Amino acid sequence: MDINYELYKVFYYVAKTLSFSEAAASLFISQSAVSQSIKVLETNLNQTLFIRSTKKVALTKEGELLFKHIEPAINLINRGENQLLEASALGESQLRLGASDTICRYFLVPFLEDFHRKYPEIHIKVTNGTSFQCAKMLEKNQVDIIVTNSPNSSLVNSMHILPVQEFHDVFICNPDFFPIGDEPLTYEELQKYPILMLTKHSTTSEFLHNLFLQHSLDLVPAIELSSNDLLIDLAKIGLGIAFIPDFCLNDPKLKLVKIKTQEELPARKLVAAYNDNIPLSSAAKYFIEQLGQ
Repeated sequence: MDINYELYKVFYYVAKTLSFSEAAASLFISQSAVSQSIKVLETNLNQTLFIRSTKKVALTKEGELLFKHIEPAINLINRGENQLLEASALGESQLRLGASDTICRYFLVPFLEDFHRKYPEIHIKVTNGTSFQCAKMLEKNQVDIIVTNSPNSSLVNSMHILPVQEFHDVFICNPDFFPIGDEPLTYEELQKYPILMLTKHSTTSEFLHNLFLQHSLDLVPAIELSSNDLLIDLAKIGLGIAFIPDFCLNDPKLKLVKIKTQEELPARKLVAAYNDNIPLSSAAKYFIEQLGQ
């Protein structure tokens, strides 16, 4: 049934105030226009929505039922309009970023510091998530820019992707618990040790599982976590061999060693991405340019 939204809007205000005159004042229209709109709506629905008397207005059972559905719909529309106006008012005053906690901690901090110095009046909103989740956030326009691991199967064609930095993943362990030495290990030999790695819903996990599958090996990790920092902590106390990006090893005091592999692990990249169909603010463009240098 195709009914004009304005008729439901008039119904909402009459039902909310139980007054044709108050509804007219709220909508900045005449009381007769309100009455006419309600008559048209009742005719279209073939239902009586209000009981009218000289002193008061009341909803019928049909009117109450309709109001239960119309009220949340009107509220949702108003909320959407308000958020749209707020976003428009913010304009250049907000930069929305998406990145994993690892990328934020070990890579983005200097860039965020530089951006804050140049644009101190602009609010920086950082949303943490896996690289897969960040790509979905960008696709839904919940963030302006993401920094993610690549390859990332969730990046889509509508996104402009800028390579930022190449890195290698490494296997690390505490030699007090795993005295492996300098002899390079095969992936099959590595599989005999307890492997500590990120959860399945991450690009890093997908990368390592695919790497083992290429060698006809089924990787079964001993522990899966959502934090590389926790993986490092567990490796330090000897719970296993952790698989992490090499840029996480920036503390020379860590009593951990890299395990050599007979076949060099393929390089991966950190990339920045933004939606090609949505214009970036000048501040967001500056942030992207700094990442690409």
